[in-house]
Amino acid sequence: MSDAPEPREIEELLLGGELRFTRIDAIERSGVSEEFTQRLWRAFGFPHLADETVAFTDGDLDALVRIKDLLGEGLLDEEMVLRMVRAVGQTMARLAEWQIDIIVGALADPLQPPSPDVVNMIMDHAETHIAALEPLLVHAWRRQLAAAGTRALTASAAEDAVPGRLRVAVGFADIVGFTATSRNLGELELAELVERFEETASDVVAEHGGRIVKTLGDEVLYTADTPTLGAEIGLSVAEAVRAGGDTDVRVGMAYGLVLSLMGDVFGTTVNLASRLTSIARPGTVLADAALADGLRGDGAYELIRIGRRPARGLGIVQPYVVRRAR
Repeated sequence: MSDAPEPREIEELLLGGELRFTRIDAIERSGVSEEFTQRLWRAFGFPHLADETVAFTDGDLDALVRIKDLLGEGLLDEEMVLRMVRAVGQTMARLAEWQIDIIVGALADPLQPPSPDVVNMIMDHAETHIAALEPLLVHAWRRQLAAAGTRALTASAAEDAVPGRLRVAVGFADIVGFTATSRNLGELELAELVERFEETASDVVAEHGGRIVKTLGDEVLYTADTPTLGAEIGLSVAEAVRAGGDTDVRVGMAYGLVLSLMGDVFGTTVNLASRLTSIARPGTVLADAALADGLRGDGAYELIRIGRRPARGLGIVQPYVVRRAR
């Protein structure tokens, strides 16, 4: 069995350069203030480093200089830069953990620490393929940026547009009996169940032109531009998960204004969709009155008005069961 590489070796390989500079070196060479550099480092999601710790590469200095140049152009101020950096840091942290989990899981028992041989194998793959993967990440970001920009432009041009708000269908899909199921499954089986659910829901949402806002283990939050798309996604997710055979879902949907912030959505419409999910019976799809109104006259769907229900924090609501027309 070979020896595992040292942590510094792993860092330098993945960072693409030698660790040469301390925090003070980076500040002096980049010309960025110490206070802003510390805030920037925290926004990326990294812990505070002692002044004498050698932890920065030429690439880190280049990134600091680029940020300083952006600030100098006056297009972005420090707070805007920090918000954008925080978004990138949080997204990339999850992406990196996800990718490492996939690679380690493919090469070793995911419930056991990887052996030195596995670590060396991962290092070999990284050295060979990381340069090829990097442009793909940038391309995926550009694609997502284009999609988000198009959605924002379309929403602002709508006749009923409200400044600072989006009018969308919001849906929650929730695994039925997840707490009880989790008691009967091992850790790996539970993780595989959640991954299958998230993968199925994500594929359905993408196929129909919606957007996954976030996943919460046993729950997925999505948005769609119209009531019809929202309903089609909700029904298709329920059908696809049920076809998998190992679980069932319930879906709650609402249509109305939301505040979009930091990639998430907030507001009464979101809360209403969440409450309808908790009201829905296993295997059913519930909609609020606004989304149901948007489906009236569409022969593809059947609406069944059920009894009015109390929804915590929202008073009495009128749900509708949404089904495909027979």
